[in-house]
Amino acid sequence: MTFMLAMLSLASPSSAQQKTVPAPPQAPALSQSQPSAIPAQAAPRVQAPAPSPAVPSASAPAASDATATPADGGGRSLKSTAPALRELSPWSMFLSADVLVKAVMIGLAFASLVTWTIFIAKMIELSVIQRRLRAALDKISDVRSLAEAQFALGAKDGVLTSLLAAAMREARLSAGISSDGGIKERAASSFAEIVRAEARRVRLGMGLLATIGATSPFVGLFGTVWGIMNSFIGISKAQTTNLAVVAPGIAEALLATAFGLAAAIPAVIIYNHFTRVTKAYLELVGRSSGAAARLLSRDLDRTHGPSHSRAAE
Repeated sequence: MTFMLAMLSLASPSSAQQKTVPAPPQAPALSQSQPSAIPAQAAPRVQAPAPSPAVPSASAPAASDATATPADGGGRSLKSTAPALRELSPWSMFLSADVLVKAVMIGLAFASLVTWTIFIAKMIELSVIQRRLRAALDKISDVRSLAEAQFALGAKDGVLTSLLAAAMREARLSAGISSDGGIKERAASSFAEIVRAEARRVRLGMGLLATIGATSPFVGLFGTVWGIMNSFIGISKAQTTNLAVVAPGIAEALLATAFGLAAAIPAVIIYNHFTRVTKAYLELVGRSSGAAARLLSRDLDRTHGPSHSRAAE
C-alpha cells in the first residue's frame, strides 16, 4: 500500500509536467494574435503618412486658389474687375458709352475744334489789319488833302482807303454846292456806314464763340444726365450695388460734362480776348474816320475859301 502511494506521488509530477509542457505551444498562438493586433495598430501609421510631402507641394497652387476664392468672396470678382479698372481711359469710356452720349461728346468735340479754328483765324486777321491800319495812319499824318492821302496810301485795300474814297466821292457829287455843312454831314453818314460794316466784319465768328461758351456746359450736362439714367437702369437690372458695376457707367456719364467744360471754357476766354482786341481795332477805325473827315474839311475850306471871302467883302 505504501508502495502504491509512492508510485502515485512520483507519477503526479509527471502528469503535471505533461500539463505544463503544452503551454509553450501557446506562444505561436500568442504570436498569431499579436500580428493581428499589430496591423490594427499600424494601420493608422500607414494611412497617416499617405499624403506624402510631394503631393501637397504639387497641389498647393490649386489649394491656394480654391481657398482664395471663397475667402475673398470677391477674389475672382476683383481679378475680373481689375482689367476693367485699367481700361477706364477716355477713349474706352467713349466707346462703351450710350449712342446719345456719344453723339453729345462728338458734337462738343466739334464745337471745341470750331473754337480753336476761330481763335487761330481771328488772331492772324486782327494782328494783320491792326498793323496795316496803324501804318496807314502814320503815312497820312502829315498830308494836307484827300488827293495826297490817296497818293500816299497807293492802291492798298483797307478801311482807311475806303474812308478816303467815300470822302472824295461825296466831294465830287457835291460839286457846285456851297453848303459845306451839308457835304460834311453826308460824308459823316458814309463814314458811319463804312465803320459799321468793318465792325461787323471783324466780329464775324464772335457770336459763334459766345454760343459755344454759353451752351456747351448744358449740352454736356444733358449727356451726363442721360448716361447716369442708363447707369441706374443697368444697376437695377444687375440687382447689385457693387462699385465695379456702378463706377464705369457713372464715369462714362461724367465724361460728357468734361467734354462740355473743355469746349466752353476756352470759348469764353477766347471770346473775352477778342472782345478787347476788336474794341482796340475799332478805335483805330474811328481815328481813321476822323482823319478822313479832317482832310475833307480842309479841301472844302480851300475850295470855298475865296468865294466866302469875296462874299464877306
